[in-house]
Amino acid sequence: MAQVRSLHVSIGMITISGGSLLLLVHNYASSPEKAFIPNTALGILLLIIAVLLAYAGIRRSLSHGRLFATLCLTLSALWCGSGLVYILAGQNVLQPLELRSALIPGLAAFTLALLIIGSVAVIEKKTVLFLIAVGISLACAHQIAGLVAAGFGQSATAANYLLVCLLGVYFGFGRLLSTITHGKVVPPGTSRQSKTGVKTEQNQGCSDVASVGLVMNLLSASILACPLLGVVPTLFVGHVPWLWTAGVFQLGACVLLYRAMDTLGATFYGFAALLKFAEGYSALLTFYGIQTDSPVPFPVVFSLLFFTLALFSFQKSFLEGLYHLFFVAYCIALAVEPQGFFQAGTQGVQGAIFVVSAGMLSLTAYNMVSTSMVPTGSGYFKALVSRLQKITLRAQDKEQHSPYLGYSKYADAEVLGHACSVLAAFAMTATLGDRNPLSVLVLPWVVVAGGALQLLCGSVAFSRGKSLESTVFILYGMMWTVWGLTRYAGLYGETRGLNLAVGIIGFILFNSLVIVAAMFLNLAWFAYALTFQLILISFLLDALGVLPFGYDIGVTILFGVVSFYCFLAHLFNSTFQVPQIPLGKPLIKLSGIGGGSKVCPHLPARKASSVQQIAEIMKNGGICGMPTDTVYVLVAACNRPEAVVKAYNVKKAAQDRPMSMWISSIKQLEPVRHLLSPLLLDFMEAAWPSSISMVIPRGPWMDIFGLGDAAKHIGTPQSIAIRNPDCTVATYLISQVGPIAVTSANPTGEADTTHHNQVYAKLGNKVDGVLCDGASPENIASTVVDCTKIETGHIGFFRVGIIPKTKVLKIFEEVQRRHQQGQTNPAFEYDLVLPSTQREANPANKA
Repeated sequence: MAQVRSLHVSIGMITISGGSLLLLVHNYASSPEKAFIPNTALGILLLIIAVLLAYAGIRRSLSHGRLFATLCLTLSALWCGSGLVYILAGQNVLQPLELRSALIPGLAAFTLALLIIGSVAVIEKKTVLFLIAVGISLACAHQIAGLVAAGFGQSATAANYLLVCLLGVYFGFGRLLSTITHGKVVPPGTSRQSKTGVKTEQNQGCSDVASVGLVMNLLSASILACPLLGVVPTLFVGHVPWLWTAGVFQLGACVLLYRAMDTLGATFYGFAALLKFAEGYSALLTFYGIQTDSPVPFPVVFSLLFFTLALFSFQKSFLEGLYHLFFVAYCIALAVEPQGFFQAGTQGVQGAIFVVSAGMLSLTAYNMVSTSMVPTGSGYFKALVSRLQKITLRAQDKEQHSPYLGYSKYADAEVLGHACSVLAAFAMTATLGDRNPLSVLVLPWVVVAGGALQLLCGSVAFSRGKSLESTVFILYGMMWTVWGLTRYAGLYGETRGLNLAVGIIGFILFNSLVIVAAMFLNLAWFAYALTFQLILISFLLDALGVLPFGYDIGVTILFGVVSFYCFLAHLFNSTFQVPQIPLGKPLIKLSGIGGGSKVCPHLPARKASSVQQIAEIMKNGGICGMPTDTVYVLVAACNRPEAVVKAYNVKKAAQDRPMSMWISSIKQLEPVRHLLSPLLLDFMEAAWPSSISMVIPRGPWMDIFGLGDAAKHIGTPQSIAIRNPDCTVATYLISQVGPIAVTSANPTGEADTTHHNQVYAKLGNKVDGVLCDGASPENIASTVVDCTKIETGHIGFFRVGIIPKTKVLKIFEEVQRRHQQGQTNPAFEYDLVLPSTQREANPANKA
């Protein structure tokens, strides 16, 4: 793992050095009259470097390299945005004089952001990161000077990038020297180990992702505030790359925050990304001479969503809740001014957001690396709720997002999904009149919010095993995208007819199935799907040209209200344990097994409490799916004969694939040790735990484990297979339950089960519990060794699996050698002379 993390750091440093070298050469060799590298080529190279940096930053973020991840992702956004601007200039979309107005606002934002990151690096005593961040920050500042006064500051810009390149060479040389000397010689600043150690999860949290999101807010605020300050004339097409880069990176932050189980943070940056795409869309339309118009309904609705989210964000910290309120003011400013992003009121609010975002970035980055954190009011909300009676705050941990089926690394995305439905619905209420459809700011809210973000929410829901929710979000996302592009982007213009209606009918039929499925979930989802069906009907009537006046507006408002209720309910219920906003019971419940009367628990195998819960199920006669050192298996406690019979019937095992017996250690054979061969026990001691199954003679010793009549289902009339798996989860469970009967977790004749979700998919609701541990470590079954005639000095093989035959023979030969020298099994002290009755009962003697 340490080598993988070091690799990501090395990739990031090499990429930073490569980008700096590219800009060094370009700035040093260019003149005011002619650029050394053509703008298009420079832009493409910067985009490639930005992608590599984003990869390194995301990988380091997932492995807790917080500050370095923040630096990589910030530089990736810088070079992505500027690269796109250079491409526009190279393709003559931007005139030479417009390049200055396009670059300065973005460079100004990153100058400040990198300076803040560099200052924090000093606190963490990361000299190399400090010099890189400050060096590129100064390079951006000198580049701004060069754009203001032609030719001024180009040499200084090149000099700063030269410093970054030299730091990259020093870092690479230091890592190489450390590897060659096996860590004996480590130049300062290149150590793989952090001097400050690994900070606690509570302190670190997901601050690196939040820091990148704050940088993107800083970037968009700089773009919007610069026209107000007179730095640039107005918002125009040259600012689109910066704004859409910020939107894309905030969508990435949204996904990473879902992975960090932070629903509130993910929802906030999903909202912020929508604003960035809307701002970029407005700037893009200026290229076509279209003046945008911002209708009142949906900015007001968006401000209400932001305000609701801000109230619940106070539970994370007081400052974060206040910060979100600035975006409430921003949405209100959009609602009161018809041209929205182009007017002074909106730009003034963005100026305030710029200042506040810089302060929040400094505070977040400092708390990310410092051992003495600046208080942000994180306990105020909890203290307030604790004083209120009949209100219980829900614990904000990963258990809150336990998946419905299987194991997921993501939090619930229903809050953002329903919020996007609210935005899309109220955006559709905007009337066009005689205006150009593109001039009304509907597309960003319908196509991006209702379409792209709902597809993202559907993907997250799918990863959590929520089939219905993922289907709904993906289906509705596709519908909002298609309808937004056709009706408001003018793709079909005035075209109406049966051809358009056929496609909408297809959506109606699909949604009819969703409505039926939602009846088995709860009342809220049923109302959600039913009201969307009314919207689909309005689309159909519009396509046929028979839409009644006001019907479409009425049903979209109704759907928006239902969506807002679902948004508020999921947000409220994820915050408070008591009380809960009701979502309603299922309208239809099936009777019998699988009809909701019994839910098969799917528990993470990495928790001892989960294993104990499965153990209790097995002690009460249940059968469960369990991970092993090979594939997943179906298990039952040997002392519950009815469970063994149930497992056998569920599996429908064939006679050539009987069940086997597993133990946690040979200590569990203590009650029957006098009935087994000493050589066999020696071999078990040497070979286990491992993926080796031993076939041994059947005997009366099996009755001791409480199998009763179910013993006939284990092994054959002559022998049984016994095994001690090399799997911590399996051995811990067996130690809690006792010896278990085992069969593969798949119907006879089908492939082995290699993932916990396949257990449920193949065996359905016939199992009583599943321990979930993701994909199996191996897809090869165990090696089955014939030990029925071990006393003759020979063993055979029924199946050679993951353990090679040569390794098994080597272990047996060593055991034989020790046994011949008179060494006994260290686990037991055998009697030198067994009673005659025991010798007769020993199946090995009979063989």
